[in-house]
Amino acid sequence: MKSPPLPVPNVASMMGMNLSLPMTRRSALRVGLFSTAGLLLADTVKAQAVVASAAAPVARPPIKAKAKSVIQIFLWGGMSHNDTWDPKPDSGYDYMGEFRTAIPTNVGGIQIGELFPKLAQQADKYSLIRSMTHRNNGHETAAYLMQTAHAPGERLAYPSVGAVFSLFKSPGYKGLIPPYVVLTQPQGRFSEEGFLGPKLKPFATGGDPNAARFEVEGVVSRGITDARQKTRRELLAKMDTFGGAMAASPQLAAAEEAKRQAYELIMGPGKEVFDLSKEKNELRDRYGRHTFGQDCLAARRMVEAGVPYIVINYPGGWDTHSNHFATMRRQCPQLDQGLAMLLQDLQDHGLLESTIVWCCGEFGRGPKVDWQPPWNGGRNHYGNVFTALVAGGGFKGGHVVGQSDKRAEEVKDRPVYPVDMLGSIYALSGIDATAKLPHPMGTEAHVLPAAAENSKSGGLLTEIM
Repeated sequence: MKSPPLPVPNVASMMGMNLSLPMTRRSALRVGLFSTAGLLLADTVKAQAVVASAAAPVARPPIKAKAKSVIQIFLWGGMSHNDTWDPKPDSGYDYMGEFRTAIPTNVGGIQIGELFPKLAQQADKYSLIRSMTHRNNGHETAAYLMQTAHAPGERLAYPSVGAVFSLFKSPGYKGLIPPYVVLTQPQGRFSEEGFLGPKLKPFATGGDPNAARFEVEGVVSRGITDARQKTRRELLAKMDTFGGAMAASPQLAAAEEAKRQAYELIMGPGKEVFDLSKEKNELRDRYGRHTFGQDCLAARRMVEAGVPYIVINYPGGWDTHSNHFATMRRQCPQLDQGLAMLLQDLQDHGLLESTIVWCCGEFGRGPKVDWQPPWNGGRNHYGNVFTALVAGGGFKGGHVVGQSDKRAEEVKDRPVYPVDMLGSIYALSGIDATAKLPHPMGTEAHVLPAAAENSKSGGLLTEIM
């Protein structure tokens, strides 16, 4: 017998207004600073939520902030949960398809899908949330929910968790790399900075870290050597007679500082972070000589550099309506290799305790295989229940939170909503989830919706914190 349906959220089309004010880049442009990285450096100086049924306000337990950085691995398109981290080997061919085996992990009682042997040996480092839910099956609206915890269809377009980190962590952040970085392309499902405006937009690296030369946008340019960059800078300095004459101007002084920081990123220590050739070939091989594996290595190097929020948008995505099993056979081993090595490498560098890693898509995939044309063995969008992986930064390893039913169709125990996930990440990172966000028109807006205070868990994954 199926569990009773969970409350259905408002899934109206996302028509939120982005009222962010335009940002002037006149000073940076005046000195010829056109690179994306440089522009970002110059700028970096009551809503409905999907929550558990309301109860009396829950007193939050005191949470010690341990996380200094976050790595989000976004499996956009939605990875199948019962083929991966919530296998149901007894559910039959129509549900399990080609993958009907669950394998044991190094934590007794926890099994995962057969395509993840490396992660099976790292289960003591992560926990699985097998009861994620929001019942939203639209890519854009579900992604918005998972990245903001605010319901789509409200009049405001809220910022993503990465933009919130950039806002709250930037004041004390002294790094040369922008505080919110995406490897390698923005997801494009919604405007991540929301109403906070373009200065909090993520810096997307572009390029391919698995290429012979990781050509980061605005940092490592195709066909332009370091020597040529240096010559250009020297020529620009000689020609800048106006800047010399107006050296006392505060506006020009600010522009010069922006230019200096940009060149530090292009030519100095900032650039070194993206140079994966500094790592031993053996380590690079262990991450996997594919784009995702090298994304993970680049993310670890950015954590070492102190970058607060890093997103890896999985190359290729997981939108497997068709060719599902072939895609899983290709991508799951890469995800297994890269993610398992990332957890191990963070621990080896003494960084796992201060770095949150969370990995999931905007939803899962349909537990029942769609054998009919044109899908011919595909899985469709599924937001009723899916699985997320969390590790480090104060999250305990070796646990399972929640449970799906025998066919992974519905939540059986302990529903976990986007607000619970993001609330926990904020708490472990020292960000007040009730804090007000600066709306350009003065509209009242908060990091998380107020309804989170009344959820059964108080908006926190207390079982693993």
